[in-house]
Amino acid sequence: MDVPPVPRANPSAKSLTFAQNIVIFIAIVFRLSFIGFYCQGLDLRVLSGIQPSGGLHIGNYFGAMRQQLQLQAEHDCFYFIADYHALTSNPTPADVAQRTLDVTMDYLALGLDTEKTVFWRQSDVPEVTELTWLLSCVTPMGLLQRCTTFKEKVAQGISPNHGLFAYPVLQAADILIYKADLVPVGADQKQHIEIARDIAGRFNNAYGEVLTLPAEHILEQVAVVPGTDGRKMSKSYGNTIEIFEPEKSVRKKVMRIVTDSTPVEEPKDPDKCNVFALLKLVASSKELAEWEKRYRDGGMGYSEAKKRLTELLIDYFKPFRQKRTELESNINYVKKVLADGAERARDVAAKTLAQARKAVGLGA
Repeated sequence: MDVPPVPRANPSAKSLTFAQNIVIFIAIVFRLSFIGFYCQGLDLRVLSGIQPSGGLHIGNYFGAMRQQLQLQAEHDCFYFIADYHALTSNPTPADVAQRTLDVTMDYLALGLDTEKTVFWRQSDVPEVTELTWLLSCVTPMGLLQRCTTFKEKVAQGISPNHGLFAYPVLQAADILIYKADLVPVGADQKQHIEIARDIAGRFNNAYGEVLTLPAEHILEQVAVVPGTDGRKMSKSYGNTIEIFEPEKSVRKKVMRIVTDSTPVEEPKDPDKCNVFALLKLVASSKELAEWEKRYRDGGMGYSEAKKRLTELLIDYFKPFRQKRTELESNINYVKKVLADGAERARDVAAKTLAQARKAVGLGA
């Protein structure tokens, strides 16, 4: 799935010419069209990463993980734990280490197949940091300054550091070093892939056809999972329900989910209810229809729906919880999974880096 070659240009130039931009645009369109036409039934390389920033919650699972795990059956999947990226928030060393193991156990418990999927810790493949530097040298400052993620983090009061600002370049290296065809993301993350394509196009334009331009794979039917306060479920908001937290804690959090003040006897709008939105994720279509009718008919209190939601969530994750417990007693196996995955990932990364080094004139 090679894109048409693009002409070389001086990487130190302030901007690409109009003609060069047109050629890059045509190359991207060609690649996306090719992938879109052939992706059904084709074994494409899919890449995704997740930060070890704490316990995974049901928003992570229904918003992305479930779809990622389903892709294992059809594609060549490369999934990694982004511990380099996690350092932008300056966690303690102990937290980085423990959270990495926790995320590994979470994925394994939820169905990650290490025979089909390459799964590793980002920092076990140091080649990605060298490629990051090579990409940094062709990445304009303006591109990074326009990144919405950086702006959002600063708006939240997070003290910006260079790692947070340059985050998109490392993210691009993560994608490009493994020659990923598809990167599954939610619609709100599309800009990340556009930046990776932009950087890859600039590198290829400067040094020749080295990097594969990825296509975003917008996850279909991605659940927008509300947190206990009604906002999007996120660790930064402190409104999550973790997948593997104690059942008692799950019950407590569900009962705290924010609802409106509509009296019990009055009809209620299920489409505006956070509890109903979560029921959609775990209830059968038949049961969901019954709940919708009860909402609209009135005579039902939100506490009834919350109690049922608690039962369904606990039942849904029960088999995964049992597997997670087994993994906790076999940490050596968990570490071996990461080591084996890193070996497989590094084999691919080393080849790409060698091509990039040769292209820019290093090690000649």
